[in-house]
Amino acid sequence: MARELKVLGALDAAKTQWYHFTAIVIAGMGFFTDAYDLFSISLVTKLLGRIYYFDPSSATPGSLPPNVSAAVNGVAFCGTLTGQIFFGWLGDKMGRKKVYGMTLMIMVLCCVASGLSFGSSANGVMATLCFFRFWLGFGIGGDYPLSATIMSEYANKRTRGAFIAAVFAMQGFGNLTGGIVAIIVSSAFKEQLDAPAYRDDRAGSTVPQADYAWRIVLMFGAVPALLTYYWRMKMPETARYTALVAKNTKQATSDMARVLNMELAAEEPEQADHGRRKQFGLFSKEFARHHGRHLLGTTVCWFVLDIAFYSQNLFQKDIYTAVEWLPRADTMNALQEMFKISRAQTLVVLCGTIPGYWFTVFLIDVVGRFAIQLGGFFFMTAFMLGLAVPYHHWTTPGNHVGFVVMFSFTFFFANFGPNSTTFISPAEIFPARLRSTCHGISAAAGKAGAIVGSFGFLYAAQSTDPARTDAGYPPGIGVRNSLFVLAGCNVVGFLFTFLVPESKGKSLEELSGEHEEEDELGTSSATTDPQMTPPPPAAGSE
Repeated sequence: MARELKVLGALDAAKTQWYHFTAIVIAGMGFFTDAYDLFSISLVTKLLGRIYYFDPSSATPGSLPPNVSAAVNGVAFCGTLTGQIFFGWLGDKMGRKKVYGMTLMIMVLCCVASGLSFGSSANGVMATLCFFRFWLGFGIGGDYPLSATIMSEYANKRTRGAFIAAVFAMQGFGNLTGGIVAIIVSSAFKEQLDAPAYRDDRAGSTVPQADYAWRIVLMFGAVPALLTYYWRMKMPETARYTALVAKNTKQATSDMARVLNMELAAEEPEQADHGRRKQFGLFSKEFARHHGRHLLGTTVCWFVLDIAFYSQNLFQKDIYTAVEWLPRADTMNALQEMFKISRAQTLVVLCGTIPGYWFTVFLIDVVGRFAIQLGGFFFMTAFMLGLAVPYHHWTTPGNHVGFVVMFSFTFFFANFGPNSTTFISPAEIFPARLRSTCHGISAAAGKAGAIVGSFGFLYAAQSTDPARTDAGYPPGIGVRNSLFVLAGCNVVGFLFTFLVPESKGKSLEELSGEHEEEDELGTSSATTDPQMTPPPPAAGSE
């Protein structure tokens, strides 16, 4: 049985060692790249609009039409959702390590290809860009279940939550690097190519060389992925997959003895053979009975969290304007606008996103996953209601500072809350043979929520007055009513958190119930299936 495997016990009891930090960096660099690639497109969409949708008769700079903007920004989410399910399943079938290299190479190739998007027309360039960003998202999607599962299966039970959270927290540094790269690229071009503001010279405000700027930013995402590839291929398969799924306890012991730099006794054959008994699958009654409510909890919590989390970008343009981080578009040239957008978003990441991630890293194995997730949903609800109820007060001149503070706290408690814990829990509470699959399903539910939050609410948050909607959008329910709906999503997440068990300080086998299920299935098989009982010795028998 799993509890009898000494190699797993050694992993659970291992002191924090250099290999733990190596695994965090190797898995975390994947998330660094993921965040960079998904975040960087938002830094260059205004530039894409100026370059490819310029209208000399318009008093405002060119911008992506609503359908094109939704496609460019959202197609990677669609690819990510697909990749999470596919690679999550494949990680349980082929092994974490084999699939890990595939996802990284897809990301590298599609990063480069995204920057090489060409076409004879604006729509041709956008179509090519969308094609490669879908497959980029597909590769990124695979990194979610694989990175989380690999880190959980390498970690000891005492600090496992902090290690998985540290992998996820690398997203913050990926976002930060995306902003810094965009600032450097736009500054370099701006210094060499002086251009007037749009209102002074509509055509001259966007220099032809600006077409290189967005391509460089997108292609740079391949660099950290390439740096990670060699080390990913050097990592051995996780002991839990090798021992519990591949049934090769001897290899698992050998791999972990090398990783832990200690002597581990090989398992007795009869001990290792316990795992060969019949085990239930994902679509079985046994899975529904043992883990159905857990999967429901992780999927619903991640779905509603990402609706609220990704909808917050709806308010960023109002905040940037209110605190004068973004002047009016016609007062800037194309590269100035790219610089100022990148600077503003980098400040938000630095002040609001990164601190929340690292609060989770330091406190998750002290406070526990359940309390952090419950508290995060509670405070997100409170601050969103605090924005929604007196919304007209916050939008009047002189009150914008309070709006920024409330908005920042909402972001902080998302990251020091369910945005981190929804990633961690699915990597801990399911059996090893289904762990990657269940994490992929949970993550895909989250990405479906991200699509709803990013694009559903982009339409929903439009003013109820047709004269006050953004160009190309129909009337919606307004920002205030949208905030009430988002607060309701957080309440749903709060309630469904009670379906997800606390995993602090417990082994993965204890959490997944693999001890009990093997006992149960083994006893049932021995009493009901005569073929499982060894026949008495007979002449000529094998």
